[in-house]
Amino acid sequence: MAKKLLLVIVFFAAIQAAFAQSGEIKGKVTDVYSNQPLVGATVKIESTTVAGKTDSLGNYTLKDLKPGVYNVVFTFLGYKTKPVFDVTVTNAIASNLNLALESDNNQLAEVTVQRQRFLKPIESPLSLRTIGATEIKRNPGGNRDISKVIQSLPGVSVPVSFRNDIIIRGGAPNENRFYLDGVEIPNINHFSTQGSSGGPIGLINVDFIKEVDFYSGAFPASRGNALSSVFEFKETDGNPDKIAASLTLGSSDFAAAINGPIGKKTTYIASYRLSYLQGLFKLLGLPFLPQYQDFQFKVKTKFNSHNELTILGLGALDKFELNFNTDPTEANLYNLANLPRNSQDNYTVGAVYKNYRKKGFSTVVLSRNYLNTSAIKYENNNESNLRTLDYSSQETENKFRIENSSLEGKYKISFGAGIETGKYHSTNLVYYPGQTFDYASTLNLLKYGAFLQVSAPYLNDKLALSAGFRIDGSDYASQMQNPLKTFSPRLSASYNFTDKISFNFNTGIYYQLPAYTLLGYRTGTDAPLLNKSVNYIRATHVVAGLEYNTQKNTKFTVEGFYKKYTNYPLVEVFQDSVPLANLGADFGVVGNSPVVGETEGRSYGVEFFAQQRLNKGFYGIFALTLYKSEFKDKNQNYVQSSWNNRFILSMTAGKILPKNWEIGAKFRFTGGTPYTPYNISYSSLKVNYAIFPAGIPDYNRLNANTLKSFYQIDFRVDKKFPFKKFNLNLYLDIQNLTNNKYELQSPLVLDRDASGNAQDAIGDPSRYRTKLLQDPSGNILPSIGIIFEF
Repeated sequence: MAKKLLLVIVFFAAIQAAFAQSGEIKGKVTDVYSNQPLVGATVKIESTTVAGKTDSLGNYTLKDLKPGVYNVVFTFLGYKTKPVFDVTVTNAIASNLNLALESDNNQLAEVTVQRQRFLKPIESPLSLRTIGATEIKRNPGGNRDISKVIQSLPGVSVPVSFRNDIIIRGGAPNENRFYLDGVEIPNINHFSTQGSSGGPIGLINVDFIKEVDFYSGAFPASRGNALSSVFEFKETDGNPDKIAASLTLGSSDFAAAINGPIGKKTTYIASYRLSYLQGLFKLLGLPFLPQYQDFQFKVKTKFNSHNELTILGLGALDKFELNFNTDPTEANLYNLANLPRNSQDNYTVGAVYKNYRKKGFSTVVLSRNYLNTSAIKYENNNESNLRTLDYSSQETENKFRIENSSLEGKYKISFGAGIETGKYHSTNLVYYPGQTFDYASTLNLLKYGAFLQVSAPYLNDKLALSAGFRIDGSDYASQMQNPLKTFSPRLSASYNFTDKISFNFNTGIYYQLPAYTLLGYRTGTDAPLLNKSVNYIRATHVVAGLEYNTQKNTKFTVEGFYKKYTNYPLVEVFQDSVPLANLGADFGVVGNSPVVGETEGRSYGVEFFAQQRLNKGFYGIFALTLYKSEFKDKNQNYVQSSWNNRFILSMTAGKILPKNWEIGAKFRFTGGTPYTPYNISYSSLKVNYAIFPAGIPDYNRLNANTLKSFYQIDFRVDKKFPFKKFNLNLYLDIQNLTNNKYELQSPLVLDRDASGNAQDAIGDPSRYRTKLLQDPSGNILPSIGIIFEF
């Protein structure tokens, strides 16, 4: 295979020399608040003499550019200079780069173009990282999956498995919120865990992502219902000049995308992806066969310079079947005994309308999201036996939000309000050792909220202050109806000692409504809702740090953080009590349990971060987080949480080489994950093992054990062929290059005899003889991809 790929590369490299074309960057520069064109703004390619100015409509074009990756700097008198990093230029398609600049009241003299330090919003001067489209696509080990790319960011840890749960600074995976062009999307992965997040494969098409803003703290007041992080995914617009398309053949799926104009005022983007994982897994003899499809689209109409409308959508169809023809190894038998057949489909559609005025703009967002999931399981996978799991659930939300942002003198003012309806319906038939859940539940909710934030610079821009608050409420229970009870103030401050060194600070209180699975729990179909006493979960953040910017696109930061949790539900699991914060990194459903109390927790630590944006062809990220995460157990004693990895080290680096070659590597080293050992005596009871053929956790020893630390090295090489009418990109992405074996919690399996039959425990015929299966995980995962753009 490697020889064939090499021959293909040599062939295209030979004929590529016949084309001596060049690319261009074009776009429009406007004011961020009024959307009016900025006439005479300077647009310059960093480290070159190539530059241009905007015309009377704010448009610009930089021509005769050699295909490659560039940094572009935008400057205009009276406005803050803004660099845009890693802009990809090709022959076949012009790179459209529209930019909105923010006014700078302190800039009175002519602008001198220099290398600029990293920009930061006044509302979130720290705990914010931005990654661009090119960084996402070339991330080693990312395999064009945005959920995996996020793992390179500071403070982000993931379980040692093939899931994409996002765990931020020791918080649970259900504490994050995601927005796509301002529209909230419940989850960004296929095969997601209801009531939590995560899944094995990312859902968003990276070809449509312009950049991602990741807030691990200091969330803007406009974003609520989050405790650990907020992700803002910003999509590209369609090509306004001509139709462009791409075909991508990856290791697990095939994708097709198209974008272009619809008349003079409207553009569109659309994509479809189809997996063939089920075929590959069947050939490999794996016990499970996942398959998925997804779609994504966006239509944007600019009626005039004052009004624009965006309509977007995102959805997926997921199906998970079992492969009973696989080899009957102990590991395969265990998986077949525990994994259900399930299906899941979801979508989000939304409309975003913006109206610009002289000093600001208003945004109206209307959206709807839907999730339908089902799972079924029989004892011993025999449909004539006891049905141990029969679950189906639907979640539907309709959301309306209006926001206003304006600049009044030096004061940035934003305020808004929102209202949403939620409908949840589920049917539950679940057999657990010692208890059975059998009920149907329907829940209708009304949720509402509002926010205000005011920001301004002082002392000639040395000091920047931002203060705000938000309130939220729900009609679920009487204690949630008064939004003043969730009054959530936020305060940010930043002081620039010099142009290079600054001190940044933020504190705030954040609230999150528990998942529908918990709110809709009943003991029986006609029984009342059992968990009406729950409250909004509360987290108080304090973050402070120093930032140092060089003049060579390099940034160094160090931040200390502290998160204090209260009102966290304590739920009943296996007839025991567990903090809900410890659950969520597994498939299925989280939260459909009775709440038996509340608990509290904390996560605190220090984070070191360094980033080299593209400079002389080199780029890199270093992130080290040292932290501790713990929650009080049922005895009100602090024990480490399930996300207490203690340290996370991530290093990513790459180099752009001549002739459109690029190489990159990523190294991750993370402390082992805590886990709860099994109650083997209880698990091995035949009456229990028949309906739950796995180890039952001993929650008297909650997270008492810890897995070994693990590391992974990923490598990627790209070769691009920029032809006159099309682009051809080839890549080789290798995950776990060193074939490192990860330690996972050993599953509890039956200790069978030579004929494969279960054996009774010695001296106790009421129990099976069991053992812990040593099954280390981790393999080299090479992926070869072909991207054809035209």
